[in-house]
Amino acid sequence: MQESASSLPASGRSPTATPSSRSLGGPASSPGSPGHSHSHGPRIENTRDLVKVSLAALGVVYGDIGTSPLYAFKECFSGEHGVPVDTANVFGILSLIFWSLTLVVVFKYMTYIMRADNNGEGGILSLLAVLAPRGNVDRRAVGRLSLVLLGLFGAALLYGDGIITPVISVFSAVEGAQVYAPTIGYGHWAVSTASLVPPLTASILVVLFLMQKRGTAGVGALFGPVMLVWFVSIGLFGIFGIIKNPYVLSAVNPLHAIRFFAHHKLHGFLALGAVVLCVTGGEALYADMGHFGQRAIRLAWYSLVFPALLLNYFGQGAYLLAHGKGEGTFNPFFQIVPSFVRAPMVVVATLATIVASQALISGGFSLTRQAVQLGYWPRVAIVHTSEDAEGQIYVPEINWAMMVGCLALVLAFRREGSGGLAAAYGIAVTGTMAITSILFGVVAHERWGWSWLKIAGLVGLFLLIDLSFFGANVAKIADGGWIPLVVAIGIFIIMTTWKAGRAALEQFVQSASLPMDLFLGDLQERSLPRVKGTAVFMTGNPDGAPVVLLHHIKHNKALHEQVVLLSVLTDRVPEVPPDRRVSVKELGQGFFQVIAHYGFMQSPNVPDVIRRCKAAGLKTAEGDISYFLGRETLLNTGKSGLARWRKTLFGYLSRNARTATSFFGIPPNRVVEMGAQIEL
Repeated sequence: MQESASSLPASGRSPTATPSSRSLGGPASSPGSPGHSHSHGPRIENTRDLVKVSLAALGVVYGDIGTSPLYAFKECFSGEHGVPVDTANVFGILSLIFWSLTLVVVFKYMTYIMRADNNGEGGILSLLAVLAPRGNVDRRAVGRLSLVLLGLFGAALLYGDGIITPVISVFSAVEGAQVYAPTIGYGHWAVSTASLVPPLTASILVVLFLMQKRGTAGVGALFGPVMLVWFVSIGLFGIFGIIKNPYVLSAVNPLHAIRFFAHHKLHGFLALGAVVLCVTGGEALYADMGHFGQRAIRLAWYSLVFPALLLNYFGQGAYLLAHGKGEGTFNPFFQIVPSFVRAPMVVVATLATIVASQALISGGFSLTRQAVQLGYWPRVAIVHTSEDAEGQIYVPEINWAMMVGCLALVLAFRREGSGGLAAAYGIAVTGTMAITSILFGVVAHERWGWSWLKIAGLVGLFLLIDLSFFGANVAKIADGGWIPLVVAIGIFIIMTTWKAGRAALEQFVQSASLPMDLFLGDLQERSLPRVKGTAVFMTGNPDGAPVVLLHHIKHNKALHEQVVLLSVLTDRVPEVPPDRRVSVKELGQGFFQVIAHYGFMQSPNVPDVIRRCKAAGLKTAEGDISYFLGRETLLNTGKSGLARWRKTLFGYLSRNARTATSFFGIPPNRVVEMGAQIEL
């Protein structure tokens, strides 16, 4: 026996995991058409607002790609697949960096990918909300399911990226102290600065993760200005280097990249594994589109970020042409900084990497909430850290998991530093970029009516670039590239197991429920005694009587004066406005059907839903409401078709999922639970 999966606190899927029929295929769930944005980001009414939002975007959107000059150019000449420092190689690497930024960020993301929005929201899970299977499983649905699985793996890869990026960024910034002061102390008390880099990196990361529960509202205002100082600084230092050797600018000629490949052949191709580090933040442009809007993101990129990055990379190239690799510490980013400002620049770089890390941590929280709402992840604690900003959330489980992962990487790569981590970097983001290209092609065909020939040409070019980068990173798997892959595979298994387990459980629930018309007819004949107050029964199936209600009648043989059958459904849109949030239908005999709609970027709140029902005629007093939930025990002895190991994993996830009481904001002292055993 089993009541609706929506109401089970121990392991039940939140009812938000089932998209409402209203949202399927309607205009609200379709991505934007080319050239038209449905952005739900900040309201921009004038140029001042646009500049303000663009400044904020600097701190969130461009933290990752903005701090890549710390390590990207250096890694092209270091490590196992690095090339020697000579004029041809410097020009070849600079040409590859220039055209990578131009083709990947400007051409692919800015020009095309950002147009595939889901009501203004971007990112892989936003596309999945559009491409998820609908209706019966036919051949087309099976093909669509394959796309969803591909997209899920791309989302899982982002978790691996989110663990590596903070570590390599902070490592690279702190390593700048070695250029400024190779040793600290005097005489016998002198210690190598290099030995202090790992503990300093770990300390900064620990403080950063401990601060998450306080939210980013207070320090968030500093993110934009910090990154503004950062981009202006790296641009200026790049100009200083270019002035000394302006000939370096001729590296924009793609012939230098072609000659580089022709000369180095396979080794030149493998060097792309380091070149790709300059575009690793490209996916963030798309994922954060809904928070700031396309106009602000584009303005920040073209007016400041893109010029500053190019100036700095070419400035580092000019330095290498003049000085070569030199002796001692090789760090061209800090070596182009004048010696009298190196210490302040280490501080600025550290602050910039903290901002970049914060953006990725917050992105992990947002990604998890989307996965929960779409039914791909067990319920977790979602704490809102700002009364004004819906998107500022804190997820304790993800925060501590990411902190443990980051500290493990610091410990594992304490000797190699950022150079060793660069080997682990790239696989995750290039895999996600390739998957995004494929999903974009499907959206372009289905939503915009593009021909497959046109899509093949454009997406084929995207994939040529993405898969080239991915292929070059495959060679780094043994050197650390396996880390994000292992993380991604683990996350992917959890996502697919949870979705499959919930589907099997939901099928069992529906078979045990009773159609509402039959239930109400039977209820009228029985004339059960009614008691004062309101009973709320949560159900994921609006068309049937939840099993917990049937068992309540069976055991208590009475009903409240008012009975609310509440379904909380997730629409395939980022946000549902308050005026379309709740619908109420009176069923007779004191029964009301309430359906609450939320977007996958929103967190449901049941008491708020009940309060909104008053305007529709459902009168309730909060002190007279009782919430009836079910608590089930899962057994592996059923015939659901799931592999036994998946049943075991699903049972473990279910037992450790956040309760419905806390997830939906239900007052604990108003909850009545009923138990059940389920065979899967």
